[in-house]
Amino acid sequence: MREMEKEMADIIREMEGNMPEEMRREIRSPDGSVKREYGPFVYGYSVKIGPDGKPVIREFGNMKPGLEADETPLSLQDSREPLVDVIEDESSVKVVAELPGVEKENIKLFATVRGLTISVDNVNRRYHKELEFESEIDRGSAKSSYRNGVLEISFQKKQEDRGTLISIE
Repeated sequence: MREMEKEMADIIREMEGNMPEEMRREIRSPDGSVKREYGPFVYGYSVKIGPDGKPVIREFGNMKPGLEADETPLSLQDSREPLVDVIEDESSVKVVAELPGVEKENIKLFATVRGLTISVDNVNRRYHKELEFESEIDRGSAKSSYRNGVLEISFQKKQEDRGTLISIE
């Protein structure tokens, strides 16, 4: 039992050392004692059935389980990963992200030909998510809206260049 307690104490010390400063607080009570608070810590996953009938599992939050042997048991980031759904059809890509507690002025979107980065950095909340799409998108067709903590972005897919018919003189 002592060995297990020592291992747990070592893991907690290691997590405290890797924890971003804004997630650590010390609160002094009137009697002079000091209480340490940490957080917020968020981890979750969503499960939905994809278009091929197979389940699609997505993680979100600011904590991720360490999967490799040399990783710490929990990886903690200073920003949360929002819950995001990507819906693709033949001609468009739609992204729906849950970003509660932020103003639309604090949301930054950056699109590439095959991806999108969503980031929010304000005093109360930080979110960051990088998405990669299966198809190339037309960045000029981007339309977005933000209502009640839900961000929606839609893009048209780039049309495949099928070439040009050339006539012979």
